Amino acid sequence: MFDELSARFEDAVKSLRGENKISEDNVDIALKEVRKALLDADVSLSVVKQFVEEVREKAVGAEVVRGVKPGEKFIEVVHRELVEVMGGANAPLTEVSQKPAVILMAGLQGAGKTTASAKLGLYLKEKGLRPLLVAADVYRPAAIEQLNTLGKQIDVEVFSLGKDLKPEDIAASGLSKAKEEGFDTLIVDTAGRLQIDQEMMTEMVRIKTAVSPDEVLLVVDSMIGQEAADLTRSFHEKVGITGAVLTKLDGDSRGGAALSIRKVSGKPIKFIGTGEKVEALQPFHPERMAGRILGMGDVLTLVEKAQKEVEIADAEQMQRKFQEATFDFSDFVKQMRLIKRMGSLGGLMKMIPGMNKIDDGMLKSGEEQLKRIEAMIESMTNPERSQPELLAAQPSRRRRVALGSGHTVAEVDKVLADFQKMRGLMKQMSSGAGIPGMGGGPLGMPGMPGMPMNQNRSRGGAGAVGTPKRQRPHKKKKGFGDL
Repeated sequence: MFDELSARFEDAVKSLRGENKISEDNVDIALKEVRKALLDADVSLSVVKQFVEEVREKAVGAEVVRGVKPGEKFIEVVHRELVEVMGGANAPLTEVSQKPAVILMAGLQGAGKTTASAKLGLYLKEKGLRPLLVAADVYRPAAIEQLNTLGKQIDVEVFSLGKDLKPEDIAASGLSKAKEEGFDTLIVDTAGRLQIDQEMMTEMVRIKTAVSPDEVLLVVDSMIGQEAADLTRSFHEKVGITGAVLTKLDGDSRGGAALSIRKVSGKPIKFIGTGEKVEALQPFHPERMAGRILGMGDVLTLVEKAQKEVEIADAEQMQRKFQEATFDFSDFVKQMRLIKRMGSLGGLMKMIPGMNKIDDGMLKSGEEQLKRIEAMIESMTNPERSQPELLAAQPSRRRRVALGSGHTVAEVDKVLADFQKMRGLMKQMSSGAGIPGMGGGPLGMPGMPGMPMNQNRSRGGAGAVGTPKRQRPHKKKKGFGDL
């Protein structure tokens, strides 16, 4: 998501290169690119017009201090306006003094309400709360069964009375149960329609009256683009929402919904869905999203993902293994599985500043190569995984691994050679010596599986581990170093 939008914003900044200051004339050229970028991303026309005028007003005549280029100042203004358009700051769920807090989930059919309800339940559970999910969608086939299945998966209780009662009666009974049994939060999954209609809105109003929710969250499919603004406005006028959950941001959406909802409805995006997994729900931070759009990355979210998955003791143990060069193939597999739990490789890479330009094809190739390496490791014995030297010393072992994984001996040899080089370089880095051409800091760590470390070799950056700066022969097999 946002890749195309990011590229277009970069084109806008390029138009200011070589200029000494931001003027009416040169900012017009840049803003034409910005306007095109936003419209192509399906941002609401009214929002685009207002955004462009705000940027123009604040950019023209902006003081450009010595050492700061006009393009950099322009990006600063655009970043600030993007944050403002999307709400300014994170809007958390409403704090309530009397439990349970009631959250009503609304939206059109297909937006992902049921999945979003379960994701929110898991999010609250991980915060130490005790949520209760209520299955009040009595129209969509298998909706109740889906919520029950998701509830079991995340170990969150689901309340259901079947399909024969009215949704408002089910919601009210769920609220009674939550009060009696001491649940902290009630999350009511309601039915959607293929389009907004009076019957749908009337039913939502009845459910809202029955449970008096503290939050009414509109679940919006980011793939619908400009229509998201109209949908949000309609629901807010007829039902009254307190915020939105934007789903499917990991898909091919152009991002316009994220830039339109707050400005159109006056209500914030509170959560975003970033994948199909039930863990893939994040609080929405406008400043972080603005950073992603402008190619600045999102290190804070990346760190939060890592902290959620990594135990301190495990991290300390892995650090010692790096320092002592005892990092083995079992550790490698463990790290890869950790990355998979955090999300897709491409999604994680693009949270790192400067890595947003990595070609999707290259990322896909890296992910496929990791799968091949994992297959080779799965064909190794436990002693071979912990002692790669055994493989290096005995060709028969390498032949067996190649046969068992469906790869050639040459490919196994390449993986083994690159792995040994990687261990040596990690030890060199941990000793403080650093890697020539890469620096000694953790951001320059070579051999990070799946990371194309050298995107622009013509500028003198070092290649990946085991990869010389000159172009490799086209037919040479890939190993760790080529990731």
